[in-house]
Amino acid sequence: MRVLIAEDERVLADIVATGLRRETMAVDVVYDGDAALERAAVNDYDVIVLDRDLPVVHGDEVCRRLVSDRIPARIIMLTAAADLKAKVEGLSIGADDYLCKPFDFPELVARVRALARRTSQAVPPVLSRAGITLDPNRREVFRDGRYVGLSPKEFAVLEILMRAEGAVVSAEELLEKAWDENISYFTNSVRVTVMTLRKKLGSPPVVETVTGAGYRL
Repeated sequence: MRVLIAEDERVLADIVATGLRRETMAVDVVYDGDAALERAAVNDYDVIVLDRDLPVVHGDEVCRRLVSDRIPARIIMLTAAADLKAKVEGLSIGADDYLCKPFDFPELVARVRALARRTSQAVPPVLSRAGITLDPNRREVFRDGRYVGLSPKEFAVLEILMRAEGAVVSAEELLEKAWDENISYFTNSVRVTVMTLRKKLGSPPVVETVTGAGYRL
């Protein structure tokens, strides 16, 4: 899952980003509305966490432009305005969800995950394939009943492969979804992560390399 955080309170933005990364999400951060529009135009995000009171371009206008440009990412607005009228306004201009500050971080995580599930065909909360069970909310993986401890990146890659339901996922797509924008496209991070993931999942191997195309489960 890839998330963009657009929040001008830098400390809050960085804290939320760190927390979401610990939840195995790839996260980019911007601090004004113009930068948010720029990033959303060039990167494929599942969810955008959008502060309503952004500088340069107001969050409401950012939301309107994203909707007008048919950006597929789901939008959750963050704002200090907790009254019903403010919520209705935020939803009416195109936001998919609305969360008031201050908020509990677990609630934000739950809402982000719920929105991400809407970006594609509906999938069950707990994924199962090839004897593997993956629970995104508990961050637990079992193979044939055996617990498998994975790093955040290994977990993210496995989740992407399981959601693909047997389709081939390219290394580029894995980089887009499991790493943030600071990763180099010439890195071998995907290959190394898949290698360690295979080892931890054990035999027989379930992650297949499709030469010249990518990986599938």
